[in-house]
Amino acid sequence: MRNSCNTMQSDLLQLLVARRGHFKLESGHHGDLWLDLDRLFLHPAALQPFTSQLADQLVKYRLDAVCGPLVGGAFIAQLIAVELDIEFYYTEKTIRPQPPGLYPFAYRLPPGVRQLLPGKQVGIIDDVINAGSAVRSTYADLESCQAKPVVLSALLVLGNSIDGFCTGQSVALEAIARLPSQLWAPAECPLCASQIALEDLSLE
Repeated sequence: MRNSCNTMQSDLLQLLVARRGHFKLESGHHGDLWLDLDRLFLHPAALQPFTSQLADQLVKYRLDAVCGPLVGGAFIAQLIAVELDIEFYYTEKTIRPQPPGLYPFAYRLPPGVRQLLPGKQVGIIDDVINAGSAVRSTYADLESCQAKPVVLSALLVLGNSIDGFCTGQSVALEAIARLPSQLWAPAECPLCASQIALEDLSLE
């Protein structure tokens, strides 16, 4: 079983384009690993073994629905909803009215579906979880709709930043693969202290 899991993790990582450096992430943190996730969805058939495996891992939670933040998480969540024959929801990114230094974006469900969620057990699904900006906000919005988020899941989890959130909220965490990754608040970033410039990903 362990060899099979290692093989699946290795196969998944081959679909990802990753590089080390100094990056500002969506959460506002600085990090040392960047993944080009746009390429992950070029060949949906190549993702099918991994979404099927993640769906298998989610069966035990007896979910009524899955919810993924747009865009990548929603793509994965919809594939898993088909596998499990359950409802699919998504959240959309908005800028907070007075964005803080960290977690400046909020993710919200569309108005037309919010009234459908009270009492439902929901799995939150993303393509990759690092600081967890998208899944944390999706969790909060699902709770505001009186849904019951019971598990966070992703194809890949980076680092261990999300583990404390899951423990604090008493929700499970499922993934196909994990990789080490470092995150820092900007004021605590050792790469900034070493005067290593942030890479401007908007130019690519």
